[in-house]
Amino acid sequence: MPGKKIVLYMHAGSGNHGCEAIVNSLCHMLQEKPLVITNSGEEDRRYSLAGQDGAGLCELAQERHFSRHRLAHVMYCGWRKLTGDGEALLRYRYRAVFDRPLCRYAGKKAQNPRRKYSLAVSIGGDNYCYEMMVKDLMLANRAFHDRGVKTALLGCSIEPELFAEAGEEGKEDAAKGQKRRKLAEDMNLYDLIIARESITYEALKKVVPKEKLRLLPDPAFTLGRKELPLPEGFAQGNTLGLNVSPMIQDSEGKAGITMANYEALIRHVIETTDMQVALIPHVVWERNDDRKPLRELYEAFRESGRMVWIEDGSCEELKGYIARCRMFIGARTHATIAAYSSLVPTLVVGYSVKAKGIAKDLFGSYENYVLPVQQLEDKDDLIAAFEWLKDYEEDIRQDLGRVMPEYKKRAMLAGKEVERLWEE
Repeated sequence: MPGKKIVLYMHAGSGNHGCEAIVNSLCHMLQEKPLVITNSGEEDRRYSLAGQDGAGLCELAQERHFSRHRLAHVMYCGWRKLTGDGEALLRYRYRAVFDRPLCRYAGKKAQNPRRKYSLAVSIGGDNYCYEMMVKDLMLANRAFHDRGVKTALLGCSIEPELFAEAGEEGKEDAAKGQKRRKLAEDMNLYDLIIARESITYEALKKVVPKEKLRLLPDPAFTLGRKELPLPEGFAQGNTLGLNVSPMIQDSEGKAGITMANYEALIRHVIETTDMQVALIPHVVWERNDDRKPLRELYEAFRESGRMVWIEDGSCEELKGYIARCRMFIGARTHATIAAYSSLVPTLVVGYSVKAKGIAKDLFGSYENYVLPVQQLEDKDDLIAAFEWLKDYEEDIRQDLGRVMPEYKKRAMLAGKEVERLWEE
């Protein structure tokens, strides 16, 4: 549609390869390049979204960071206190979009043809699961609507208790009730919500009209893969892929139990199987880097000759390694999506609704397919889950082979739904 653009926002940057996978997959579904408001254009140019020369899957607009402009932060905070203008800080962050007319044609420029932004898509996936992000999500949704731009929430997972009514979880205080009402109001402001799993979808049905809702798999199930040469020691078809993250360590109920389980599992694999073990990172941010716990595991067992270290790469390159594993055990959602979609039997060491919902939709139940990190009590819990996965390995691979073609077709519909709303 000439002149009209789709804006993708709440993109945290490609150092989180799950974020990269969502944008990459969605861009391949859309007929025209969207504009992506990114927290880190540098990361996006380093991986698969945009080349150094500006060519790539999308256009990038860099968010402005208050941490780099302290005076601006003070001024905008002062303005918000004086005027009650809650959107002020967000307008600063998204100035690349908000400093121009959104639903009216922008002025003619030699290098910038007339265009307008008619749809803004929040692509954060499970962002609403993190309380510190909810306020910004609401502000952005309202800010775009105030400028006449439609909004969509894509591929979301939201904890059902956030929508539970008073009485469902016992007596609630007034503040909690107000939060739930505000969240329901925010959900209803979206013109379209695409839930990526049925647990979230059923929860949303309680507060959002059905005509606004869709249940479609995460776009990343359609992600392509690039198969780089395998590193030394990686036995294709006989390697257990492992991923662990600082986030699940933060969610564990017993301090240190996550790493104790991973260490016991690796020792068990080395002693009882002929499988190699590949350590595969999927988020490499300094503040939240999978390589830190993975490096501990590698160093603990490197002398065994059975450990394989996978370097950082794009989401497509990492999927290429995961796809050549025999089995996969992972904490990061999109690392496990890469495995599922490559027909690799997978166990999720999860902490939230997204892991349970995706496994339930694929297999009919999340029991045995998801090991909640909060339930880890004994250092051998992960060994028991691995043994179940190994016992049913071929059955699981066949189940994935049966369901995945249709599952990927349904995932592709996310792009069509976005374009339908864009064209209205």
